[in-house]
Amino acid sequence: MTKINGHSHLLPYPEDIPAALRDKEIFWVDKDRKFMYQKDWQRPITAASFFLHEKLEWMSENDLDHAVVLNLSQLYGNGLPLDDIKLALRFQNDFNAKVQQDYPTRFTTGFVVHAGYVDEALREIRRCVEELGLQVLCLPTHYLDALGKWQCIINPATAPIFQLANDYKLAVEIHPYDGEKFIKLENTAWRFHLVWMLAQCADAFHFYSLEGMYERYPDLRVCFAHGGQLIQMNHGRRVQGYDGRPDLFEGKAKPKNAIGHPHIFFDTLVHDTLSLDLMIKRQKGTDQILMGLDDPYPLGEMESKRQSSYPGKLLDLAVDEQIITPTQKDQIWSTNVLKWLCGDDVESFYTRTQLK
Repeated sequence: MTKINGHSHLLPYPEDIPAALRDKEIFWVDKDRKFMYQKDWQRPITAASFFLHEKLEWMSENDLDHAVVLNLSQLYGNGLPLDDIKLALRFQNDFNAKVQQDYPTRFTTGFVVHAGYVDEALREIRRCVEELGLQVLCLPTHYLDALGKWQCIINPATAPIFQLANDYKLAVEIHPYDGEKFIKLENTAWRFHLVWMLAQCADAFHFYSLEGMYERYPDLRVCFAHGGQLIQMNHGRRVQGYDGRPDLFEGKAKPKNAIGHPHIFFDTLVHDTLSLDLMIKRQKGTDQILMGLDDPYPLGEMESKRQSSYPGKLLDLAVDEQIITPTQKDQIWSTNVLKWLCGDDVESFYTRTQLK
């Protein structure tokens, strides 16, 4: 079995980051690799595997054959002038593309666009797919539009982005970040990572399902990050609201129509077996669930004595508790990731990666 981590991240080494990103205080890493920075923001680098060669070692130590590297949420570009957005996103996409080109056996990498500037986003999608060979489009749950208003990624203005992604038959990752910029609460006790990220993901799914995006764009395969944890819990309330106030949902699809849809996926990063069990029951089985470690972040499934954690622990516990079978565990590690990445063209993955 090929073990594929469907949700991973990677930092560039300090010397690989263009000077302009630091000069403009958009993003940089200190020379000692201890912190990542933006203007008025810093975050500790908590694992050596934030970086390429150390990640390769970490993957080998943990018997991980392949990883899907998503974009860095810190480089979504919200609030920056358009020229700076283009600088940040182009750097990130070129960096990810080089990682995939240099290490095709080990990595599939994603690319990101800014939905607030649709024409620019469409140009970047074409460049990333046709010139760089990338097939995973990373989109934020929310973005700041050109008029300075926060929007959910699912709205009429972004339809051309989804249409082009559908034309290319891309895998799409929808991932939350930047909640503290539009949710007016003090940023204490890591509330935006522990609570509000889950709400952001649920908000994006709310509109993805109501707008019937899975039918409108039938060649897209969309994964919602962090297990869509609140999505699973909140389903009954959404159904109650839909049925109880039909005047608010004219022309919208029923929430239940999205349940178990073959082109809607969730990763496993829900941190406990009760949540995993709910997700499996809600999605009518494990077919739409793929492995996601969110490494190397401390909320990822990393090796840690303090957290009694290691990569794959949740699935091991789920087998022990008879929530899933060993066969389902293997499918979550491999088959299901490939269904999201490739759809019906799984052979293209093996051709590119030479993993067979």
